Amino acid sequence: MKIFNSMTRTKQEFVPVHPGEARIYACGPTVYNYFHIGNARPFIVFDTLRRYLEYRGYKVTFVQNFTDVDDKMIKRAAEEGITVKELGERFIAEYYKDAAGLNIKPASVHPKATEHIPEIIHLIETLIEKGHAYVAENGDVYYDAESFDGYGKLSGQKIEDLEMGARIDVTDVKRNPSDFALWKAKKPGEIAWESPFSEGRPGWHIECSAMSMKYLGEQIDIHGGGEDLKFPHHENEIAQSEGATGKPFAKYWMHNGFIRVNNEKMSKSLGNFFTVREIAEKYDLLAVRMFMLSSQYRNPINFSDDLIQQAATSLERIMTCRATLKFVADAGKEGEKVDFSAARDKFTLAMDDDLNTADAIAAIFELVKDVNTALAGGGDAESAKNALALIDELMNVLGLLREGEEDGIPEEIKKLAEERAAARKNRDWARADALRDEIKAKGYELKDSKDGVQITKI
Repeated sequence: MKIFNSMTRTKQEFVPVHPGEARIYACGPTVYNYFHIGNARPFIVFDTLRRYLEYRGYKVTFVQNFTDVDDKMIKRAAEEGITVKELGERFIAEYYKDAAGLNIKPASVHPKATEHIPEIIHLIETLIEKGHAYVAENGDVYYDAESFDGYGKLSGQKIEDLEMGARIDVTDVKRNPSDFALWKAKKPGEIAWESPFSEGRPGWHIECSAMSMKYLGEQIDIHGGGEDLKFPHHENEIAQSEGATGKPFAKYWMHNGFIRVNNEKMSKSLGNFFTVREIAEKYDLLAVRMFMLSSQYRNPINFSDDLIQQAATSLERIMTCRATLKFVADAGKEGEKVDFSAARDKFTLAMDDDLNTADAIAAIFELVKDVNTALAGGGDAESAKNALALIDELMNVLGLLREGEEDGIPEEIKKLAEERAAARKNRDWARADALRDEIKAKGYELKDSKDGVQITKI
């Protein structure tokens, strides 16, 4: 497998630090609100990467953090009259609901910043001892960016160009404008922890370095996140981690492209800022996942109602093919044998090329086309069974099949179909017709044949 490494700006063969293992850290949400559609893309991308590496036989340890203390959380908790901990617990629970809707698997570990204060303090102490950090007069602790020779190597930023940068907070307590906070001294009314520096709380960047080291070791294979995190967040993680250990932090850096909404930058002021929870009111979130994976992860994508609807239609086409295959497989008839296994090679070739999910999905649609052609003459049960297993195999790698919903037909519809079958057996034609109409009104169609009844979505 080749991965485009943001650090080297080239595609490189994936060779893990420890043979047969893949250790991945992906930045998670700040839990002060429901996560939005822009957050959803990296969550889906790196869940898919994790699934694919597992599919290829790697033992994957996947860590995705929760930032459960920062300025936004303190502000919102104060507005609601609750503690930061209560706010964090609420939106961590909501994250899991929306993640489940997008069929995102729970990480191997979901560490919280507030539960790793000792590790964070220890890392800050190490950086102070090594001359990379200093305690300011007010009790803040800052990383001395100029002390780290490699600062800017990921983003291509140079310290001299950052001195007057808009995102650099210039204060009287910092030695240099490019220095960034590792620890923030307590302000009145804020949540705080005791430390050798001051009563306070961790800065944003230090938590990821500390938690990554705890669960994945000093050197990891892949660090992922959105393009917007490359600077300053990931740049600062590198400075902290490598400043403390003297070792390369991550072998490969992966960054997904931005999302625009209706061809405009997503922002609350433009009224095009959508949470996943809001989108779930209109669409099955699997269609959102399908949409996200229909483009290669590094490319920018445009989110719109039309494109989500197209993704939903595409997903339904695959599910209809699956339903037909299941019907033919269950019928048990023999016919011309067809081998569809070439689709697996095309799928793998695409995914090995920097997780090219767009071409991987194209391979699945080519398989669907070949299946439909083969089934036009009636089909062979064994071939249908094998094709169904292959589609499920590939769709599961992409996370496009929910566990327990493999045939895509809701249990309610199945029960109505069974009631109709019983009515027909009892020659209650009026009841059977009424049930058929009810099923059709719910968006499904029954096709009777001598081999049984097939349920398909209209």
